[in-house]
Amino acid sequence: MKKTTAAITAVNGWVPEFRLTNVELEKMVDTTDEWIQTRTGIVERRILQDKTKASSDMGAEAVKGLLKKANIGPEEVDMLICTTVTPDMLFPATANIICEKVGIRNIASFDLNAACSGFLYALTVGARMIESGAYKKVVVVGSDKMSSIVNYTDRTTCVLFGDAAGAILLEPNHEGLGLQDALLKSDGTGKDLLRQKAGGSLNPATVETVMAQEHYITQEGPKVFKFAVTKMADAAEEIMLKHGLKGDDIAWLVPHQANKRIIDATAQRMNLPEDRVMVNIQKYGNTTGATIPLCLWEWEDKLHKGDNLIFAAFGGGFTWGSALVKWAYDPK
Repeated sequence: MKKTTAAITAVNGWVPEFRLTNVELEKMVDTTDEWIQTRTGIVERRILQDKTKASSDMGAEAVKGLLKKANIGPEEVDMLICTTVTPDMLFPATANIICEKVGIRNIASFDLNAACSGFLYALTVGARMIESGAYKKVVVVGSDKMSSIVNYTDRTTCVLFGDAAGAILLEPNHEGLGLQDALLKSDGTGKDLLRQKAGGSLNPATVETVMAQEHYITQEGPKVFKFAVTKMADAAEEIMLKHGLKGDDIAWLVPHQANKRIIDATAQRMNLPEDRVMVNIQKYGNTTGATIPLCLWEWEDKLHKGDNLIFAAFGGGFTWGSALVKWAYDPK
């Protein structure tokens, strides 16, 4: 018998109904549709307008749909990992709250924060749990209400982000399918270039931090772009070289949806044409932990058993990485 690997056996996504278009943003901040599309590739993004709803609500909807597609009950889930930078609260974990809303009880559940690389990190952790033999069904959900930490007077950030959730189910596989390898990396020297300054133990919430708008995302765009465009492409190329793969061997690149130019640079390094790159940034913007599972959700009917997929991501911290996944099932 081949060794146990962790295969993705179901995917699901959930997005809010409201579309915030570039045309609407033109009325809110000094920007234009042309400026946004040229620099990011984004046309619109989804926003969770209900102030009583949070990341856990989107995550719960994604997980409910996932379990329905997989035809399993909440009592069959062994572990749930939520990757998010916008938790409902610092504690309890948003994963705990998602479980409560879905009806999952008495399992291991926790949050993981690696910014926009969070899904790759959580996928790897979940896969290792499956490979250990201790867990049989692990749910990984990426859910972020980015609108809750976006300053809609800051044109450098407000055009980028949207709200969404995506989830996958990991199960044991003995055919050599599923996660083959992952490269996870970080560099803390980028800690001040893309961040939410206040709200943690270093700068707890005060009147002063709120007035100074320190609870919003800030970034030094050119520096972040330069680092991201290099590291994300490097990681994708590195994992291909490690496994002796060329562009013709890869069915799909599944990149984090941060910026169309970064996605294009990664695909070019891999020698992949546009028609084998999953891109939905134009519809959803950067949904942080949800981008990669949202791509899998939208392209699920085009994926075939045995397809080689490369996941690649870059996030604040800085964090970045790649994963080689051999798809485990044909279109349903």
